[in-house]
Amino acid sequence: MVLVFFAYFALVSIAAGVLTVTLRHPVHCALSLLALLTHVSGLFILLNAEFLWAVQVIVYVGAILVLYLFVLMLMNLKTDERYFHPSAPYFAGPAILGALYVLVLLLRSPFEGMKGTVPAAAVLQHGDTYAVGITMFSDHILQFEIVGIFLLGAIIGAIVLAKAPKAIEAEKHNL
Repeated sequence: MVLVFFAYFALVSIAAGVLTVTLRHPVHCALSLLALLTHVSGLFILLNAEFLWAVQVIVYVGAILVLYLFVLMLMNLKTDERYFHPSAPYFAGPAILGALYVLVLLLRSPFEGMKGTVPAAAVLQHGDTYAVGITMFSDHILQFEIVGIFLLGAIIGAIVLAKAPKAIEAEKHNL
């Protein structure tokens, strides 16, 4: 039964990812991205990673997608009437064949049954969230801090880009 759910989540995720890239209308792309992110969260459920499922739903489906739609509405993009990108038919066949090849490789993975670095007793005693926290803040603390610095840079860049040009000109004249 798990294999059936995995095949469903994987195929819909691949299809939604392809639609996210090939659709022309930005709102349709956002809806395809919504389908992609929710089906990836379903894969986390199959892996018994409830914490990652919750993070996927809350952060990506809830926050990032809403931010994406908010930016789209602020930009007020005008699109032409074509539904797909003009070059989509040329890439559809190879993309589908590549996705099926990756799915076959995943189903025949040599890593099946391998265990992680956190002992199973710790996971059973404290839960999945504890194991993720211990791994993140012990083995991967440098990467965690680097991501924090990148996010800080992104916030500063967004503030600079969002500042109105008229306000910048007014500051120049006031000096």
